[in-house]
Parts: sequence; C-alpha cells; structure tokens
Amino acid sequence: MKIALVQINPIIGDFAENTRNILDACHDACINGCSLIIFPELAISGYPPCDLLERPAFLADHDKALADLCAKLPEIDVLLGCIEKRSWGNSGKKLYNSAFFIRKKAVVQKIQKQLLPTYDVFDEKRWFEPGTSSGVIECDGIQFGVTICEDIWHSEVGEYGIDPVCSFFAGGRRVDCLINISASPFQREKEAVRQRLFKNICTRYHVPLLYVNQVGGQDSLLFDGRSMAMDESGIVRAWSCGFEEDVLLVDSSDWSGSICEDVEEADLAALCDALVMGIRDYVRKCGFSTVVLGLSGGIDSALTAALAVKALGPENVLGVAMPSPYSSDDSMEDARQLVENLGCGFEVIPISELFSSFKKCLRPLFGDADISPADLTEQNLQARIRGNLLMALSNKFGHLLLSTGNKSEMAVGYCTLYGDMNGGLAVISDLPKQLVYELSRYMNRDGEIIPHRTITKAPTAELKPDQCDQDDLPDYAVLDKILELHLEEHLGVAEIVERGFEEGLVADVLRRVRINEYKRKQAPMGLKVTGKAFGYGRRFPNVQNYQG
Repeated sequence: MKIALVQINPIIGDFAENTRNILDACHDACINGCSLIIFPELAISGYPPCDLLERPAFLADHDKALADLCAKLPEIDVLLGCIEKRSWGNSGKKLYNSAFFIRKKAVVQKIQKQLLPTYDVFDEKRWFEPGTSSGVIECDGIQFGVTICEDIWHSEVGEYGIDPVCSFFAGGRRVDCLINISASPFQREKEAVRQRLFKNICTRYHVPLLYVNQVGGQDSLLFDGRSMAMDESGIVRAWSCGFEEDVLLVDSSDWSGSICEDVEEADLAALCDALVMGIRDYVRKCGFSTVVLGLSGGIDSALTAALAVKALGPENVLGVAMPSPYSSDDSMEDARQLVENLGCGFEVIPISELFSSFKKCLRPLFGDADISPADLTEQNLQARIRGNLLMALSNKFGHLLLSTGNKSEMAVGYCTLYGDMNGGLAVISDLPKQLVYELSRYMNRDGEIIPHRTITKAPTAELKPDQCDQDDLPDYAVLDKILELHLEEHLGVAEIVERGFEEGLVADVLRRVRINEYKRKQAPMGLKVTGKAFGYGRRFPNVQNYQG
C-alpha cells in the first residue's frame, strides 16, 4: 500500500484554512493511489493552542470543523491529531490530546496521548488528561501501533512510569509498523537525538516507524517537519524536507520513498532555515507584511537584517540608521554597505539634536556636568530615542519592529528597556554572541552579505566615547560558556567554578542574570533554537535572592 505523510503548517484556531489544507492533501493522496494519509498532532487546531482550550466556543468550532471535514473526505483512510472531549465526571481534565482514525467519512477510532510533557515549553497536563492504553489501527491488513509525540520519547525523557511503545509488544503481541504523529519543536542538534531514539526503537522491536511532524513557526516555537519513514533496521528510507510544508509518499512493501536533498544539512544551515521560517511565519501569521529594524553597523543588527531579507524579500525590509555623537564613520559605512548588499530599504535619522534636547530638558533636575556627570543614564537615553523613532515608523507604516539583541546581552542585561529592547519579535535573542558570529560567517559562505569589517571589528554599543562591549563584559567566548552551563545545564556558581572558571567572574555573571529577570519579562518574544530559551520555557521570579 501507499501511505502519505503530510507535514502541514497550521495557523492556531484557523479551522477553515487548516481543514482546507487537510482536505486538499487528502484529494492529492487519492490521486496518487494512497490508501492511508497521516497528519501531525492536533492538526485541525494547530499546536499548541494553550488556553484557547479553555474556551467552549473554540472547542465547538473545532468539532464543527472536524465534522465538515469528514463529510467532504474522499475514499481514503485518514489519521490526524484532534482535540477529544471526555466524559470527565468530577475528576480529571475535560480533554484528551488524541489521534482520530477516519474511514468512510466517519471517525471509527480514537487513540489518546498517554505521556503529557510538563517541562520546558510544554505544559500539557494543564489542559489534557492522559490516555490509559495504546491504540492499534488496521489498514490493508497492516497493524499500525499509533503514538502521539511524547509517547515515543519515554526512553529519552525517563520521567514516566509507563512506556506506550513497549506496551504494543507485551504478552507476545505484535504490530507491523509504528506511527508517531507529532508537534516536536526544533532546537539545535535535536535531529541527531531523534535519529538515535527512533533507530533504537526500530531495532529493538524489529519494526518500521512512520514519523509525521508539524512544520512552521508558532510564536517562539519553530517546528522543523522532517517527517520520515525508517525501516526495522533503523535505516531512513524516506525523508521530507525541513522547515517547509511537504508530502512524503511511502511504499509499505519496503517503507521507501523520496529523500529530500537537504536532509544531511549542517547545523548552521538548519539554524538559518529555522530562523528564516520563524520570521516569515510570525510576521505573516500576525497579519504583517513588512518589518523595520535599527541598523547600527554592528553584527547583531546586520545578521537580523540578513535573515529578515531572506525570509520576506528585500522590498519588505526597512533598515534605519540613527547615528549619535558617538557613532563612528566606520559604523555608518558598514550599515550602508549592508543594505547595498541586501537591496533592502534604508533611512538615516540622526539623533544628536534629539539627544541634546533631552539633556537640556533634564538639566534642571540633573544639574550641570560637574554635579551630575554623564553616566549610564545618558547612554540609555540614546537607546530610548532610537527605540521611540523605530516604534513611530512601525505605527505610521504598519511595519513589525524587529529587535536585534542576542542571548548573551539579554542574559546579563546589557540592553536597554524601552530602547533597543523595543519590538514585536526578537529574532536572535536565543543566539549566544559566539553563535551570532558563526551564523554571520555562514551567511557569507557564497559571497559577502554582511560586511567583513562588521564581523571582525570589536563589538560596541557606541553610546559613549571609545566604548567596547568588553569594557563591561567578560570576553564573549568565556561569557557564553558560563551562560550555557548556567542556563542549559542549570549549574550554579560552585559547579561552574569546578569546570575551571574563576569564582568571582562566575558569581558576577550569575548575579547579572538574576537581577535582570525583570527586563527579560518585558522583552519581545524570541525564536527558540537552543535547549533553554528565555521566555515561556524558563520561569524564574523577578523578586528573589538565591545566589547559589
């Protein structure tokens, strides 16, 4: 039999569009002679719907969309992720996260997700009740064991008392093939983990596996797709493209199909594709078509602009340089060279007069320079002037403002609230500074896009004379490693010092992380690409004084 694995890019709550795409894929699969078509987790609603699940109207519209879809389906068996209401009585949650098996326009079987993740960005127990048994569907004489996303990750996560995959084979029972419908977010190096996990399952139970993953950006989460068919030896026999909608046709005789050319792509290529997809989907799904960002001549804004142009096209990106009294000629030249290379829009708005006006207005309160010398206040004033100008352009012309700060800066508070932190989307806020350099060099692999000098010069905010980031921060190579150990491995001062770092430096970095939590709570949403990003998946109190 032929099977279609369809990775779709849903918009959460857009039931009409989501079901239209599902129906179109079903008709195409019929034309191609498929007997079974498989869609990702929560395909009708999109994943994750979060607290929309608490709204009765949302659930009613989901069920109506499902009924309308079933009535229009062609003659093909369909497996797709749906919200299932349960008879909950006085205990448990009202809903299941389920897979519905549809045959001849009717739902003939419902299989509930058993393992509900509650770590990092996941909080499924907030809305769903776990299922209690594994489900098997039959199609053309083949017995398929159906799992939903986390159900197959038992051996990797190790936090659950049951193993849904193992239960298929308990007591000598047997299934012919495993199916996993998923909404599994992208993060760096996760694909290698998936491959190892899936291969271990296939070889342990001598069974092939069909994996169907959601694709697209949804708020901070980036879903990479890369659906696949793996045979009982753990060899990938068919593989979808990453970071784009795709349909993979698989032949059950040997579980083979097409293999997308980019499946062996390197880490930096995947990272670039993920960020480009994230920008494109966030901008368009939020109803925007154009973006604006500040261009300082530095590497962070240059990389953000290059990614935005790749995502949206140069005609939809406006870069704005806002030189102050401390901006160097080199920075302006680099900003101009960047926009020439990218072909995007460019405007220059000098802020020296505005800066002078602010200082004049505040002089009666601040006093003269001898009494109240310039300090961080004046530096932040410049950043806030720029932030206000960019927001004015956003309001006037309907551009989405992209902020350009990186993860290293966000971690230690080397950023200005209501200044360079202004924006609707923080594109590279989960990229440590060293990774910003790596990705910038990758962007230049086929020719200069980001000016060479932008990559090689010492980073500076240019908010005071002769300023350099390393006047206030450790070397980024050292800082990024400390931050990785603290943020992603959850280590404290003593544990990081044991890894060979100087105690005073570590204590100071972790102090900065702690005291700047309030800033990050007010930052624009960022695109998650590492194991632990700032935002929804990292929940720390603003007011606390634990210094370990």
